[in-house]
Amino acid sequence: MKKRIVSFAAMAAVAALALSGCAGSDDGGGEGAPIKIGSVNTLSGAATFPEASAAAKAVFDRVNAKGGVNGHKIEYNTVDDKGDPASATAAARELVGSDEVVALVGGASLIECEINKDYYKQEGVYSIPGIGVDTGCFDSPNIAPVNIGPFNDMTLTLLNGSENLKLDNICVLLEIAGSTKPAYMAGVDRWTKITGKKPLLIDDTVPYGGSDYTPYIVKAKEAGCKAIAVNAIEPDAIGQVKAAQAQGWDDVTFLFLTSVYSDNFAKALDWTGAGAHIPAEFYPFTEDSDINADWKSLMEENKIPLTSFSQGGYLAATNFLKVVEGMKGDITRETVAKALKDMEPIDNDMVASPYQFSKVAAQEFEPGAWPVVLKSGTNAWKKSTEDWLMVPSK
Repeated sequence: MKKRIVSFAAMAAVAALALSGCAGSDDGGGEGAPIKIGSVNTLSGAATFPEASAAAKAVFDRVNAKGGVNGHKIEYNTVDDKGDPASATAAARELVGSDEVVALVGGASLIECEINKDYYKQEGVYSIPGIGVDTGCFDSPNIAPVNIGPFNDMTLTLLNGSENLKLDNICVLLEIAGSTKPAYMAGVDRWTKITGKKPLLIDDTVPYGGSDYTPYIVKAKEAGCKAIAVNAIEPDAIGQVKAAQAQGWDDVTFLFLTSVYSDNFAKALDWTGAGAHIPAEFYPFTEDSDINADWKSLMEENKIPLTSFSQGGYLAATNFLKVVEGMKGDITRETVAKALKDMEPIDNDMVASPYQFSKVAAQEFEPGAWPVVLKSGTNAWKKSTEDWLMVPSK
């Protein structure tokens, strides 16, 4: 049984999921007909997530190279929503209405879940995002991401700071897209409920893709913050760290979300103050381990960056294939939806808790992440604990 760092209910032991070619289904389109799958992604704009769908495609391409699912090749179509509501709406209609996909798998979008969740429910299509970002990814019975999400991630980020690192005077800086503020604040409030602690400062005016983060850093420094918990994506987080360095704020601790966990981020920063800490939503890929071996080799083979986003896309595709390979009869939108709804939990050491579509969609699981740290002068992430950090059950 795994140890827990903050509380924490016992969890069943997990076993690695070995990826293999799927078998045992007959497609409703007839012999040799493709199985159509799609994903809506933010591939252009201020915040982009290209690795998730690229990783999912790599998984599906490998299955196709082995003959597909019982002889049926997977046809995978990714559409860019550009971070724009109208484009996100059109992308979903293209995939679900025109392409008639049986499911959506491996996507990552800044806004599309909130925009399209009612449409997916209306059309009876299920979605397994590689990375769920907006609030709609976490409050729909038709959507169940493989990641725990930025709002749970915010709770874990703060728990890591206050409970593992024993920090006080933690401030929260938020970049708000769309209607995400209440969900981020709920993540902060959940931390307060667990620990009895409150942020020294909350600033929700920090912009996505800002050209200069100096004013926000100066405000936090002057407020007496000893650590800042920030929901920034990689380019913004780099700008914020460099702004703190320019201010000579040498003793600040950065508490970021999983979104900045990448080799590129580590290589871009020689200085991180008192350290940049994150709770990795998936098992730390910067550690040598058999747990990530298949994912890592497949990403390197396809020249896909090693990031948490590509881990998410990989897991979404492998989980989907695990369900489909157990299906009997036709593979249609209706049968896939039923199979996902009725699926047994899938254990995988890449994540803290088993994946089960209905429980994840209902948020009836124990979110967990693995803390890692980027110290000044190292240009490399390292595990900062020896087990998963878990959010106590509600």
